[in-house]
Amino acid sequence: MTTKPFSKNTLYKESSPYLLQHANNPVHWQPWNKASLEQARKQNKPILLSIGYSACHWCHVMAHESFDDQQTADVMNELFINIKVDKEERPDLDKIYQNTHSLLTERAGGWPLTVFITPDTHMPIFVGTYFPKIEKHGLPTFTSLLHQISNIWLTRQSDITQQSLSLQATYQKIYEATKPDVNKNSSSLNLAVIDIARHQVEKQFDPVNGGFSGTPKFPHPATIEFAIKHWCYTHNHDQPDSRILHCALYTLSKMANGGIFDHLGGGFCRYSTDESWMIPHFEKMLYDNGPLLSLYSQAWKLNSDQVFFNTACETANWAMREMQACDGGYYSSQDADSEGTEGKFFVWPHDEIKLSLEKLQKNNNISIAAIDIFKKRFGLNLSSNFENYWHLHGYIDEALLIKEVADTQNKDLRQQLFDIRRHLFQQREQRIHPETDTKVLCAWNGLMIQGMAVAGRLLNKHEFTESATRAAYFLKNNCWKDKQLFATYSDGKARLHAYLDDYAFLVYGLLELLQNKWDDELYRWTLALADKLLDDFEDTNYGGFFFTSHHHEALIQRLKNVNDDAIPAGNAIAALTLNRLGYLSGNQRYIHAAENCLKSACSSINRTPISHCAMLNALNEYLLPPNILIIRSSTDNIADSEHWASLTQQHYLPNTLIYNIPADQPPHPTLSNKVAGDTDCAYPCSGMRCDEPIKNISELRAYLLKNSYSVNNKQPRVPT
Repeated sequence: MTTKPFSKNTLYKESSPYLLQHANNPVHWQPWNKASLEQARKQNKPILLSIGYSACHWCHVMAHESFDDQQTADVMNELFINIKVDKEERPDLDKIYQNTHSLLTERAGGWPLTVFITPDTHMPIFVGTYFPKIEKHGLPTFTSLLHQISNIWLTRQSDITQQSLSLQATYQKIYEATKPDVNKNSSSLNLAVIDIARHQVEKQFDPVNGGFSGTPKFPHPATIEFAIKHWCYTHNHDQPDSRILHCALYTLSKMANGGIFDHLGGGFCRYSTDESWMIPHFEKMLYDNGPLLSLYSQAWKLNSDQVFFNTACETANWAMREMQACDGGYYSSQDADSEGTEGKFFVWPHDEIKLSLEKLQKNNNISIAAIDIFKKRFGLNLSSNFENYWHLHGYIDEALLIKEVADTQNKDLRQQLFDIRRHLFQQREQRIHPETDTKVLCAWNGLMIQGMAVAGRLLNKHEFTESATRAAYFLKNNCWKDKQLFATYSDGKARLHAYLDDYAFLVYGLLELLQNKWDDELYRWTLALADKLLDDFEDTNYGGFFFTSHHHEALIQRLKNVNDDAIPAGNAIAALTLNRLGYLSGNQRYIHAAENCLKSACSSINRTPISHCAMLNALNEYLLPPNILIIRSSTDNIADSEHWASLTQQHYLPNTLIYNIPADQPPHPTLSNKVAGDTDCAYPCSGMRCDEPIKNISELRAYLLKNSYSVNNKQPRVPT
């Protein structure tokens, strides 16, 4: 039974870890619900809406400085109705008010997001992010801001009304921009804009450190995937664009060696505070690591760089070890802070790591050469790089350092370097860990299912496939009720009707997972999710998909985002997956919806192509439909059946979807024409055209070689 803590607010009733972090603030926090909104309306008090998430460092800073402070809380409680929102549970509210922040300030937003809104219409009065307790960074004190906004509310109602009308007109204009040009037909969807984006990507590429921005530096998985896909397209036309592939692989290499990657525990942090990927903000988000896991697996399949293989495996192992619940769902995030200090769990005092390495050398037969390489690789022979501590950052590539030692010792040195990292990991495990946000979000789980499925197939890691399958069934059993998907699961209960991203990303992950192992139950669920996506989210006037369903609570704006932010645009993934599912199932309704989505996004794509990399990947697949190969395995010869399936996984086939349906699994009616025979056979299709079935292993090899990609035409490599 829940016991109410000593608190004046009602957040103790919530399940969100972020909201619970604020349950004991002296601020009279309330969740966003009918009761709190009605209270604001009745009292005619403006709402102070504070949006953040549990792993957010600056959210913690503002909470400590202001929300834990009684004097500040007294001002907040007197002047405002105070509402706390977990942006991971309510991405609809977060996206709307982040969008408004950009419109009003002409700057990107962030978290904590601090919004003052009217009590009746919920239109913004003022929008900002972090505000300090004392004046610094050119920002006013939070208490002075509180008084200013209250004064504006009491004395400048006409200005607020005028701003609201102007914003509403802008919202409508944004929506009208998604109306397809009636004077153009589907031929307006062409590859020209992809070429423009390709040049923009190269122009923004950092040739020294990799990545596509200065400080702060984010991974941008959608941009990296776009670069790889574009290389595949040019390779297919016998003019491989090596420069754009270099942008992708070099960036992945620099990130894998940088401090943004956890070299002891695996997984990537949110972003780097510097240009060289050295010092991150230390929170780890599931939504970053799913796409990055997929990209590193693809990169390894392309050029066999062991760094890519190791990075993918360590990221997947971190996700299974620390982010997957025993019943299958993946958790949301891990905090940047522990013991009230950012990065404390991850960094090393000089004396601690020095003594640890000396002890390891003395007691575990670790050579001086291995210790020396480890120090040079991670800069332990240099000055500290993080506030008088060391954070492990790969200054020199491990392979280059090993080459300086006699070749006969190389294999042993690699094992010793692994043993050093394992020893330090075990030592680090004794520290107080950062908090893990244990809520399960459908959308982010979809991204990790996709990443795990790709890694399981390309790296030949069955445990990764099993992990993804467990997550898929967890969502199906717990978040899918009466043909309705719920967005979040925590404390044994699914809550909040799902958003577009939940449906789109989950279908995305399931279609990938089915390539590893056919499961007719999961396929039927995929079709049901796709149908629900169309029924509840499609804009039947202009095409594309709203972020919220047709039955959702009315908000000040109904968004239809097509550009990427921290995660790929939901519309882009919806268009990509519906197009794929349409060709797989033969249901042209899906393909038609994908086409309408792309038409609706056209004007936005043409304005800033590089901001729409995921949508451009969807456009490329719409214009050049994927190959689909359905293998019907024979039960008479299990060994041969397994050989056919394993053979396909030796190749990098980004434009080919392969589904192996055993003969003892009657396929869904949409695939019933792909009949099983006495021997293995495969049905190849491309777009709306199907070719003669493949009936022997030599024909299959020829098909796979024709459709596979690798750098310098290397032969496919089987992972060990």
